[in-house]
Amino acid sequence: MTEAVNEVELPVSSDEERARLYPNVVFGSHVFIGSGVKIGTGSVIGHNAVLHNDCQIGRDVRIDDGVVIGKQPLRSLASAVTHDVSLPPTIIGNGCLLGTHAVVYRGASIGDGVLIADLATVREQTVIGELTIIGRGVAVENQVRIGIRCKIETGAYITAMSTLGDYCFVAPEVTFTNDNYVGRSEERFKHFGGVTMQRGARIGANATVLPGITIGEDALVAAGSVVTRNVNPGMVAMGSPARLIRAVPAEQLLTLSQAAIAVHGAV
Repeated sequence: MTEAVNEVELPVSSDEERARLYPNVVFGSHVFIGSGVKIGTGSVIGHNAVLHNDCQIGRDVRIDDGVVIGKQPLRSLASAVTHDVSLPPTIIGNGCLLGTHAVVYRGASIGDGVLIADLATVREQTVIGELTIIGRGVAVENQVRIGIRCKIETGAYITAMSTLGDYCFVAPEVTFTNDNYVGRSEERFKHFGGVTMQRGARIGANATVLPGITIGEDALVAAGSVVTRNVNPGMVAMGSPARLIRAVPAEQLLTLSQAAIAVHGAV
């Protein structure tokens, strides 16, 4: 009987060795597999993919051409906020899809059924819940928590230390920020903080959200807004600076009965 997960302790150096160690995994050309990598059965690894040491890849995962998993973070000599830490292995859950040239850093944990589209980046110490979609070119920085069944669309920037609850929606080109001092003064280190989106919150295209802001449960931020204050649950905020203008229509509120079909449709 074939094991559900294959594991090796040394870098895999030949196609023959790879075929022997991972008999139920399909590989493209020029794939690098580091030491201690586990790959679940039924997975497909594209050309020129890089799986760094200790990665844990679930069953039936599709990894497209040029994907890098388990990348160690870089630390500039001039960095004031990035620190060297020991990171756990990268975990990719069962049934995940990783698009061409996506990069998932060491220490990230990706839940079952997540889609990470082409050119997206997921940094270290980040957790993404099951069935969430990370769109093309999205940047998810370090120390971010994203719940289940969220959708983050093309080109959005999710800054470090942000939290997104379940069923959140982030439209294209939305920008989160975490430094009110814009890189100046020692005072900024006391106040670093990302954005919090509570369950079912939504943000329209090209909105900018300032550091430490909370978007309440089921709240909606209109496209192009600049959010400088917290948005109350169930309210629509619009403008620059964004102001509360009305309640979210009742038929758009996320209820327990709607939760199973929110964002992704019925399961």
